[in-house]
Amino acid sequence: MNEYFARQGLVRPRDGRILGGVCAGLGRRFGISAWGARFLFVLILMLIPGSQLLVYPILWILMPQASEAPDATAWTTSAT
Repeated sequence: MNEYFARQGLVRPRDGRILGGVCAGLGRRFGISAWGARFLFVLILMLIPGSQLLVYPILWILMPQASEAPDATAWTTSAT
């Protein structure tokens, strides 16, 4: 399932996240800002209470973490 989400571009980024990166990842996937995705999440939560409290943790588990940046040790060795 993680591979399917990764192929679809649904990954949790390491930057721009507050809790688990789910809203930031959804925002990136659909071309909106992370704050826009968070706003929509809260808006939907107010319109349809409860369901998002189940969806967010499920997406947190299913969405893979974005791949790591290039190896930090390579940067430190080339900088010295």
